[in-house]
Amino acid sequence: MGLLWLEGEVSQVGKPTSGHVYFALRDRDAVLPAVMWGRDAQRLRFRIEPGQRLRVRGRLGVYDRDGKMQLYVDFAEPAGLGAEALALDQLKAKLAAEGLFAPGKKRPLPRFPRRIGVVTSVRGAAVHDIIRTVQRRLPTPILLADAVVQGPTAPAQLVAAMAMVVRAGVDVLIVGRGGGAATDLSAFDHERVVRTISRCPVPVVSAVGHEVDLTLSDLAADARASTPTAAAELCVPDRHALAEALVKERRRLDRELRHLVGRAAQDLDRLALRLAAAHPGARIAKRRIDLDALMTRAQAALRRRVQARHAELARLAGKLEALSPLAVLERGYAVVLRDGHVVRDAADVARGDQLRVRLARGELDVERK
Repeated sequence: MGLLWLEGEVSQVGKPTSGHVYFALRDRDAVLPAVMWGRDAQRLRFRIEPGQRLRVRGRLGVYDRDGKMQLYVDFAEPAGLGAEALALDQLKAKLAAEGLFAPGKKRPLPRFPRRIGVVTSVRGAAVHDIIRTVQRRLPTPILLADAVVQGPTAPAQLVAAMAMVVRAGVDVLIVGRGGGAATDLSAFDHERVVRTISRCPVPVVSAVGHEVDLTLSDLAADARASTPTAAAELCVPDRHALAEALVKERRRLDRELRHLVGRAAQDLDRLALRLAAAHPGARIAKRRIDLDALMTRAQAALRRRVQARHAELARLAGKLEALSPLAVLERGYAVVLRDGHVVRDAADVARGDQLRVRLARGELDVERK
């Protein structure tokens, strides 16, 4: 008998170590035993499981030992959902069962990362969005690893790039790409990529596609951003907001110190009045000694508290100043601008171009000869 195409619901699936798949196809009135040899089963993009409705191709034959008719299947596909979509659903369920997407597994992102790792294509728009956003908010060193983000080689390149960045030493890792069709994002649904993100020793921010796109990498990452720009905003705080917070904190500390000093002065006045009303002689002398000791302790405690608060303010202000781009100019560096944009490569400047050189104090207008 020639090739047949049949459609039915899968039941009684058996998968021995040989790799063959034994199952049955049924409809409302009949059940037909079927077998798919291991070499054919390996080509499937999904696993055959009970309850699926499949469309299969094969030949009918008689199994000699039992003398029963069965179908020898060499190809199968889902009758409703596509093979790739079914395979993705099965992988998602498998990884979820292992706990890769559990909320309790998510780690907080560092507040002030010393270095940020970025794994994406250097030719895409995503990397430029990330760099611009980090430099605008709080300039932080970025370690970039180039990787293809779509196509058959993308999963291996993404895994290798993540391993390289982590070995080099980063505090947080951004993995992603710009938007695209759903099929362009399939590399971020690959099992190796998802498992690498899940076991990464540093927190991972996933920035794949746009808000409507959701990949398995997004589910496994510690944080998900809708765009590469949003990922950069998650990784570094806004330096202007930090400066405002420092000013507010200093004002609050000043108010607290004034309040403490006022309270201490009131306590001293109250003790002095009590001493004045006490009997003369030894009792007065003892109270004076107690008052002197109390004043000494109060003054020492106030000095220590004031010094500690001022030291903390100085540390935070110094850290903010060290991160400021102006501090780099104070060390003798300069920023070259053309038409308001930073020039990073001499090859980008032609003869006769008008340039502006920004120094720590003042600016110079120059022309390239």
